[in-house]
Amino acid sequence: MAFLAPLAPTIVAVAILMLLTVGVLRTARTPSFLAPALAILRGAAQLALISLVLGGIITDPLWVTAALLVMFTVAAVTATRRLIWSWPRFLVVAGTMAAGIVVTLAVVFGTGAVALEPRYALAVGGIVIGNCMTIAVLAGHRFYEAVREQWDQVEGWLALGATARRATLTQARYAVHTALVPSTDQTKTTGLVTLPGAFVGAIFGGASPLEAGRFQVVVLASIMAAGAITAVALIRALGAVKVRPL
Repeated sequence: MAFLAPLAPTIVAVAILMLLTVGVLRTARTPSFLAPALAILRGAAQLALISLVLGGIITDPLWVTAALLVMFTVAAVTATRRLIWSWPRFLVVAGTMAAGIVVTLAVVFGTGAVALEPRYALAVGGIVIGNCMTIAVLAGHRFYEAVREQWDQVEGWLALGATARRATLTQARYAVHTALVPSTDQTKTTGLVTLPGAFVGAIFGGASPLEAGRFQVVVLASIMAAGAITAVALIRALGAVKVRPL
């Protein structure tokens, strides 16, 4: 048990924060008030496992590629479930996410902005994949929500002979904009409101503040580009709505 001694403060802090989260949500009678705490436990277990695994593969290109593929698959499945699961929808979500991720990483590593090394590929790829998942969920949710709320307008366009995609064009554009708002705000306030994880991680890894800042700028630009491609491609693929979404 001695190996747990250095982790004691972390375990205590996380336990207190979990209890605080559950207590606040339960007091407010929020549905699924245990969900955030369970998510923390699951995240901790997954991080512990991935830390052990990555310790042995982080310098191996093949294993890093396999790890990125697993991350991408889990992200695509998670995003699709949030948008109501179906295999056709999974293919759409995965395809649009892949487009944003591949194009972005090709630019980042192709220009030499970040060295094409396994550890950097894993770091940048993981960040971009995670953000694309979030943006895909936000875009899809907001699109279907807007179509439901404004169905009279959409139905009016359809009655006038407009194509299904043209009938939902306004809702599609708004959904893309809304999905990118969190990433846009994060980018605008970087260094003023928060220090992003990539920057802090680079500092902890021994990089100079200037080098860490350069790396973070590349990461932020990657998130925006990949997110924009993913959101636009996804909403374009989902845009041909002829029946009011449930």
